[in-house]
Amino acid sequence: MFGFGKPTTLPSPDEALPGRAEQPWSLGQHLVLGTPVVSDDVPPGHEVAVLGLGCFWGAEEVYWQVPGVWSTSVGYAGGSTPHPTYEEVCSGRTGHTEAVRVVFDPSVVSYADLLKTFFEIHDPTQGMRQGNDVGTQYRSAIYWTTPEQEQTARELTKVYGEELARRGLGEITTEIRPASETPYYYAEDAHQQYLAKNPFGYRCHAKTGVKFPES
Repeated sequence: MFGFGKPTTLPSPDEALPGRAEQPWSLGQHLVLGTPVVSDDVPPGHEVAVLGLGCFWGAEEVYWQVPGVWSTSVGYAGGSTPHPTYEEVCSGRTGHTEAVRVVFDPSVVSYADLLKTFFEIHDPTQGMRQGNDVGTQYRSAIYWTTPEQEQTARELTKVYGEELARRGLGEITTEIRPASETPYYYAEDAHQQYLAKNPFGYRCHAKTGVKFPES
């Protein structure tokens, strides 16, 4: 958290830290939901959403409370360094943003509803920061996993952007990319369900205060 003096431009792949070939830490069960944190085998009928919206501790806490969410984890996405550590990501030299990976049942909660929550609980206009948290690892991002998710992401970004503009607020800077272009790397165990382990821990929700408009 916090990041004054950190880089606010992304390193090129050649400039990024080398990382490592394998994840050097193991992860167990979800402390709140009791499901696997490493959920590469997604249950039938479920989907995966990967979202960056500032400090991942508070973001994950919001999503594990949503009905229809099967599992959540925190990790690093959008960068070049394989299997980075938290310290490496915070240096600004990996290109990653802090992300939350949400495995959900779309028959219970839609991807659109997850994105509406996404827009309402952070400020997607701030570029390489969220509130006092400054740095490339705090940028807003949507990494879609299906073509339908991409369509939904772009449509809802447009709708919310128009609502922000109507209220005189800035343009949305959210990065929208296919998840297939940017591997998601799980963060260390200490960061998984951090706020369940540390109930009085840091939460950053630099909201615009603008509700997603009713359709």
